[in-house]
Amino acid sequence: MPLAADVLRPGSDRLRQVLGPAPSEPSQPDVPSASVAAIFRPTDAGTELLFIQRATRQSDPWSGQMAFPGGRTEEVDATFAATAERETHEEIGLDLKQAGAKELGALSPLDGGRAVNKLTLVTAHAYWLDKTPTSITPNEEVADVVWVPVDELANPSRYIDYVYPGNGMTFPGVQLDRSDQVVWGLTLRFLGDLFQRLEHPFIV
Repeated sequence: MPLAADVLRPGSDRLRQVLGPAPSEPSQPDVPSASVAAIFRPTDAGTELLFIQRATRQSDPWSGQMAFPGGRTEEVDATFAATAERETHEEIGLDLKQAGAKELGALSPLDGGRAVNKLTLVTAHAYWLDKTPTSITPNEEVADVVWVPVDELANPSRYIDYVYPGNGMTFPGVQLDRSDQVVWGLTLRFLGDLFQRLEHPFIV
């Protein structure tokens, strides 16, 4: 059984050990796909994970939500990881390769099209940054960028019933420090996969 420190403050070696191989080819070629980047960094307080808050836009079904940086696969992307890296650069100005990010592996692919009733395969690729870039510059699609300690994501006192404003339905969520920043939905399911791999209880 892993020590608590390994679970709640996982280093790059531990994450690489528990994560799966990064898929490069679609298992269902005819299904639309997207990729996100789960970016970790070490701090004196423990390992942290990067989230973005999407800008509020009427045309966006994920408007205002917390997420990992990422987006839809395009023809220019040679692999799913290339999608995650390109979208991260576009959304927050972070060039993962230039920043020396280490590729750690991937979480299990999920269906990200529930909100629009259209199957979309989403892959999540994990990276480790030994040094945090001095400047992160969000584009117009991103309202905020926050680093969150992994152990706080697993803190039961942060678990809430999130009421989705679009239809009033209730979903499990993790409340971050700001009242308008809640991790839920697809991103929460990715976190559920992460904590299952780390053998630690989680809200989902």
